[in-house]
Amino acid sequence: MSDPVFETNLKHLSLITRGKVRDIYDIDDKHMLLVTTDRLSAFDVVLPEPIPNKGIVLTKVSNFWFDKLSHIVPNHFADLTLNDLKLTKAERTMLEGRSVIVKKMKTLPVEAIVRGYIIGSGWKDYQATGQVCGIELAGDLQQAEKLPEVLFTPSTKAEVGGHDENISFKRMHALVGGFLADEVKRISLQLYQEASEYALSKGIIIADTKFEFGLDENGRLTLIDEILSPDSSRFWPASEYQVGTSPPSFDKQFIRDYLETLDWDKTPPGPHLPREILEKSAEKYQEVASLLIG
Repeated sequence: MSDPVFETNLKHLSLITRGKVRDIYDIDDKHMLLVTTDRLSAFDVVLPEPIPNKGIVLTKVSNFWFDKLSHIVPNHFADLTLNDLKLTKAERTMLEGRSVIVKKMKTLPVEAIVRGYIIGSGWKDYQATGQVCGIELAGDLQQAEKLPEVLFTPSTKAEVGGHDENISFKRMHALVGGFLADEVKRISLQLYQEASEYALSKGIIIADTKFEFGLDENGRLTLIDEILSPDSSRFWPASEYQVGTSPPSFDKQFIRDYLETLDWDKTPPGPHLPREILEKSAEKYQEVASLLIG
C-alpha cells in the first residue's frame, strides 16, 4: 500500500482547482491532468484524514467502466501519458495509478443522478412526501426496495463546501436546453442499465449512481469526471441485500453511517476519523474493485 496522498503540489504544472477529491492541473489549451487524491468527502465536507490507496482504487474502477461503456458515449480521455509531462521522478511515482490526462470540456452545470433502488435521501424524501425529487411513486415501497422503474433525478453541482440541490427535469431543460437534457437522460439510463447488469453478475447491486457530462470542442456530448466508483455510487453486496433495511455498503456510506453517530452539524471542519474506521473503509474500497475487476 502506497503512502496516502491528501494533497498534491506539482512543480511544473499550474493548479486549476482543488476539488473535494481531485486536484486538477493545466497542461495546455486542450488538456488537463486529473489527480485522484486519497481525500474523502462526506455530506459535501472534506474530512481531515485520507483513506490509504483510495485514489488509486477509484481511478482503477472508474477507468474500467469508462472502457467497458465506451460504446455508449464518448469519454474525456486524451492520448497523452505521464511520460509526456514535465514531472519530477517523485511526482511521477506519486501520480502513477491515480491520475489521468483528459481533454478539456465545457462542463454541463448538472449532475445526472440515476436511482434503481429507494435509499438515502430518496428514501427520506419518499417518507415525507410520497415522492423522490418531485416524482410521484406508489405508496407502499419499503426502504432499499428496487424501484418499479429506474429514476433519473438531476441535481445542480455545488462548489467545494456547498451542497448539491435536486432539480426537476423541467428545470434541467431550462439550464442546458431540451435536446441536451433528453440526451443526458437517455445515455445515463443506458449506462446504469448495462453497468448494473454486469455488477449484479459479480455479486454487486448498484443502488444509485451519478454521471457528469461535458461538450467537446465540436459540441459533442462527452462523459467526464469519474463514473461508477465507490465515491459516485452506492454499492451493495447482493448476498446480503434485504428489503426493509439499509443494506451493508461497499462505498462511503459506511463512513456516512459512522458520522451520523457523532455530534457534528455536517459543516466544515469535518471530524477526525479513528484509525479502525479508516482501515475498514480502505478495505471496502479494495473489495469492490476486486469483485468488479478481479
